[in-house]
Amino acid sequence: MRGYFAGHDFLMVDPPGLQRSPGNETHLHAFATTMIGNDGVGGTMYLHTSPEFSMKKLLAAGEERIASLGHVWRNRERSALHHPEFTMLEWYRAREDYNAVIDDCVALLRLAAATVGATQLRFRDRTCDPQAELERLSVFDAFARYAGIDLGLTMDGDGVPDGEKLAAAMLAVGLAVPDDRTWSYLFSRVLVEKVEPQLGLGRITVLDRYPAAEAALARRTADDRRVAERFEVYACGVELANGFGELTDPDEQRRRFVAEMAEKQRIYGEQYPIDEDLLAALPLMPETSGVALGFDRMVMLALGAPRIEDVIWVPVAEAGS
Repeated sequence: MRGYFAGHDFLMVDPPGLQRSPGNETHLHAFATTMIGNDGVGGTMYLHTSPEFSMKKLLAAGEERIASLGHVWRNRERSALHHPEFTMLEWYRAREDYNAVIDDCVALLRLAAATVGATQLRFRDRTCDPQAELERLSVFDAFARYAGIDLGLTMDGDGVPDGEKLAAAMLAVGLAVPDDRTWSYLFSRVLVEKVEPQLGLGRITVLDRYPAAEAALARRTADDRRVAERFEVYACGVELANGFGELTDPDEQRRRFVAEMAEKQRIYGEQYPIDEDLLAALPLMPETSGVALGFDRMVMLALGAPRIEDVIWVPVAEAGS
């Protein structure tokens, strides 16, 4: 992986894990700690959920192509595909659109398979040929194909979503609707239950053009304000990477962060500080594309391992064990 980035003129950087703000997405949960100064006074700090904020500050400072391979921490996450501490590969290309980082993702998956001598990526009974022609599918098309839902009809022309309309669309195709009828929650339910298991089967799938309401860090597309330049990469029904054409408007970014943290407060009773240094840096950033890839998941699929802990040197002990 390092050789790939060196060969494409990237600088490998090493962002700090300790941050004032660990990220401002509703459903990402950080580990908090107390940093005590020489005066004995302490303040809350967090282990980052992604190196994104630090890397964007480097882009604002003039870096052009940067990549990071390092540990990140996410609380409330443990399963066959989740681990509270894992390795993230994240990189940015200044002055290049997000098709460039999509191409990087595909090249890296092919490199991972070739490195271990695998002709197929595998997760349990699902396989994916990384050399096969790429499938590229918009979120709207994926919902229509796999869930029978016209997602565009559940939002207005500016992308403002309506939870009751999505609930009605789910009921119309026989899907159960939970008590929480917020659009974002219903969107995630349909995505996880109906769409994601169908992606990356036989070939790599890029799920593209996310609704703007689900792309807090991405800029809107030029041709449709309802959607944004966000994509995810799937193989064997497993999400491997999440990327954007990066938003650089600080006022719009602040509005989105505030909305995300209000929703986090509503659901979980907590919220994280907004990184004011990041907002100050955004106007200095050139137009940039960026993506984060779960390194351990990629290794899992290349080796055919059934659980993420099978490819982590020393898994984190269970709480209370």
